[in-house]
Amino acid sequence: MNNDLQSFMRFLSVERGLSRNTLESYERDLQQFVAYLEQQGVGAWRDSGKVHLTGYLSKLKTLGRAPATLSRTMVSIRAFYQYLIRERVIETDPSIYVETPKLEKKVPKVLSVQEVETLLEAPDPEKVSGSRDRAMLELLYATGIRVSELISLNLTDINLQMGFIRCVGKADKERMIPIGSMSIRCLEMYMNQNRAKLLKKAMDEQALFIGHLGTRMTRQGFWKILKRYAQEVNIQKDITPHTLRHSFAAHLIENGADLRSVQEMLGHSDISTTQMYVQVTKLKMKEVYNRAHPRANM
Repeated sequence: MNNDLQSFMRFLSVERGLSRNTLESYERDLQQFVAYLEQQGVGAWRDSGKVHLTGYLSKLKTLGRAPATLSRTMVSIRAFYQYLIRERVIETDPSIYVETPKLEKKVPKVLSVQEVETLLEAPDPEKVSGSRDRAMLELLYATGIRVSELISLNLTDINLQMGFIRCVGKADKERMIPIGSMSIRCLEMYMNQNRAKLLKKAMDEQALFIGHLGTRMTRQGFWKILKRYAQEVNIQKDITPHTLRHSFAAHLIENGADLRSVQEMLGHSDISTTQMYVQVTKLKMKEVYNRAHPRANM
């Protein structure tokens, strides 16, 4: 069974070109499922069935796994069974008889425009690291890119003269995203005056943003930077790197941007994913109404 699993992982990596994080997620989900099947005495995929899938989901629920985890697990298992059918390891897919746990759609948490401005102004641009941090935060809010895309940017991906960045997202999909004048100014200051000071000995490093070791900034490194500035300016909301992405989208739509343009900038394959930001603006409108209308809460 593990041999089939490894073949599937090679298929996802080579033919599908999935990212390392996605591959690790698939492998983790499926290894745990294999362990469960082995505990149930199942030694071959053709011997697994609906009863094992429902039993496994029931076990995960008992362990307190979130609906999102259950849903992702079923996506992994379904993809694997489809692969096994394609490779003629099995003849039927038992996962088609098991309903995927429904996810509760959550409205993304966003910052107000004032909160964003306060956060962006927190780094001291006169300091080397502050100049870098300001450039990162400004670029993240200016483009709505994911933190993984931010730290993956190279010098060749930035065109300040044209006011665009080149971003390679999920499944290696490339998109060009405009950047505003404030972000351009912060990037110019960082790239022209301070980036070289962070490089130390790795002068041939092509990464745009440099961490304290003189090499490419890491996700963990950026996370710590963001948390520190949020605490310094006393923002009470639970901020993650994705919060600025959510805020970027919500603020654009709130100010009249069309969904298709926002979808393209965010790199969403399905516009229904982008539509969740419309709900954010509706909730804000309701809050404003309740707060301002004299007869809203009588």
